[in-house]
Amino acid sequence: MLIFELFWNWNWTPRIGSDLYIFCVCLQNPKTAAAVRSMVKDRAMSELQKCFGARMEFGTAGLRAAMGPGVSCMNDLTIIQTTQGFCAYLEQCFTDLKQKGVVIGFDARAHPPSGGSSKRFACLAASVLISRGVPVYLFSDITPTPYVPFTISHLGLCAGVMVTASHNPKQDNGYKVYWANGAQIIPPHDKGIAAAIEQNLEPWPKSWDTDGALQSSLLNDPYQDIHREYCKTIQQHCFHRELNKNSEVKIVHTSVHGVGHIFVQAAFKAFDLHPPYAVEQQKDPDPEFPTVKYPNPEEGEGVLTLSFALADQEGATVILANDPDVDRLAIAEKQESGQWRVFSGNELGALLGWWIFQCWKLQKGEGKASIKDVYMLSSTVSSKILRAIAVKEGFHFEETLTGFKWMGNRARELMDQGKNVLFAFEEAIGYMCSPAVLDKDGVSAAAIAGEFVSYLASKNITLSHQLRSIYEEYGYHISKNSYFICHNQDTIKQMFERLRNYDGENSYPKECGGFAITAVRDLTTGYDSNQPDNKAILPTSKSSQMITFTFANGGVATIRTSGTEPKIKYYTELCAAPGNSDLNQLKTELDNLVDAIVEHFYQPEKNNLTPRPE
Repeated sequence: MLIFELFWNWNWTPRIGSDLYIFCVCLQNPKTAAAVRSMVKDRAMSELQKCFGARMEFGTAGLRAAMGPGVSCMNDLTIIQTTQGFCAYLEQCFTDLKQKGVVIGFDARAHPPSGGSSKRFACLAASVLISRGVPVYLFSDITPTPYVPFTISHLGLCAGVMVTASHNPKQDNGYKVYWANGAQIIPPHDKGIAAAIEQNLEPWPKSWDTDGALQSSLLNDPYQDIHREYCKTIQQHCFHRELNKNSEVKIVHTSVHGVGHIFVQAAFKAFDLHPPYAVEQQKDPDPEFPTVKYPNPEEGEGVLTLSFALADQEGATVILANDPDVDRLAIAEKQESGQWRVFSGNELGALLGWWIFQCWKLQKGEGKASIKDVYMLSSTVSSKILRAIAVKEGFHFEETLTGFKWMGNRARELMDQGKNVLFAFEEAIGYMCSPAVLDKDGVSAAAIAGEFVSYLASKNITLSHQLRSIYEEYGYHISKNSYFICHNQDTIKQMFERLRNYDGENSYPKECGGFAITAVRDLTTGYDSNQPDNKAILPTSKSSQMITFTFANGGVATIRTSGTEPKIKYYTELCAAPGNSDLNQLKTELDNLVDAIVEHFYQPEKNNLTPRPE
């Protein structure tokens, strides 16, 4: 009775009322149902508005939100609605869907207050697909995110779903979608799936029947086969097996309470590397992430405290850290001073890119006939160090829009043309070291990094020394990235419109605090001063803000809004010519450039922007 009283007597908009009605009538998870009934009984308008005021938007990243009641959260019903739309869209796109099928993986996330968990959501998604006669390859246990795109490519499936929120806070979860090409979805699939979700909100008759689905002949468990095939496949990137067997280098690994421990151990074994020391307090999956404030190794030292202690205890000199779903990799190295250096994502991009190219040369030789087909990729906000290496060595470098969905799809296009994509990376510690996975992959990256470290140790070289050698040969590339917080969308819009009309209508800045600007690319409007027709080559999107400035001193700065957080980010890099090795002077010049950008472009005091918290 409470739901009908609420629906008829309160001043709900039709959309909120219908969503709440469907939600309450269809809920079968007792914990989520109890939470909604409690809010209705207490007439908790603000909480109900938060839960039902806006449905989660399905985009190129799929879904990501807190677990809990309502259409704005991840829960049983929203997973069913999303999968029904996804299934309906797949039925439109693939005539052989019922022959090929879909893979579903999940991590170890769980939210006891709402009854939600990655495993439960994965089983519900499988139930929806099986109810329509679609074969489902549902992993029987937790797996790394990279295993889903690997399975699509290995088995020739139509699509895949990974239920994970990666390194987000513990209450969050996500629904990440991959297409038949093994890469994350990009337009127009995101809009097509979103529209199909809206048309399939009412649960289908057998969508809730997880018991029946788990007994169906359409259900397959790929866990053992895929784990074996993955480990076998990445061995093609092992080039120093005998050295690995005899290496005395000691490495510590942490999975930060995620799923990575057994998979990284297996990858090391596949390379004949000695197993890394595991951080005992963090090696087993724990959805509470009890030892860290944020389960994100990109945060650096705060996440690695226990790793430092174990490494000092065991005499290890290198630390590898994965995020909870094992698609990212962080690396730290003990310096001669005894201090630990946590490498930035851009520095690791330089190190791993250089190493993978050296391994390719070892395998293929340096013949010009083959190098012309070699490619490396990075996102537009990442370091341009690969471009510098490519110019000198003779292979191709391309940049894409931000995110591995763009790099993965571009890699597939190049591979379909017979090209050899060796490596791709983004500054957010994401690395694609093997084309067997067209996404960032922290498992293969960890094994390849382990061999790299062992090789350098055999030459009495550290990662830090090797990084300096790379910069001395190809030119220093130093970066400085951060952000400001702004919750006011009007302020953000005004800030970017000011940059587009800086010295009159449709005019961008020509300088910033004395630093001359030589080129501007605006991927919101599609303007690029470097192109003959002033039209950007990279895809544009009016739904987000992104402007890149190139400076006469070799500096590059991109200012962009975040798609998931109230942040205005900046990514800056100073690219010096080979031979310019005055690192302190370069750092000072970059600091001055960043200060000028903040003062003249961001205007934090005028725009009431909050700096990134320390």
